[in-house]
Amino acid sequence: MTRVLFWLALVFLVLFAIRSKIRGMQQRARAQQQPNPFAPPGRPQELPDAELMLCCAHCGVYYPASENVQAKGHDYCSHAHATL
Repeated sequence: MTRVLFWLALVFLVLFAIRSKIRGMQQRARAQQQPNPFAPPGRPQELPDAELMLCCAHCGVYYPASENVQAKGHDYCSHAHATL
């Protein structure tokens, strides 16, 4: 009788582990799923505001305007480039 209980418990645990793994995979897939392009039009998703990008007068790298350093009428990406 104990052998039968052991095998039933083992089968139950294996089925539970498989079911748990499948649920985790489904939840990850839902989180990564892109919106359906064929879905009926509804409320559009709000996108974050884009920040203005400026070009450094010294190195030519584009950087956010919030990190801007101005010197002698030019825009620079850092204080080091502004002093050069």
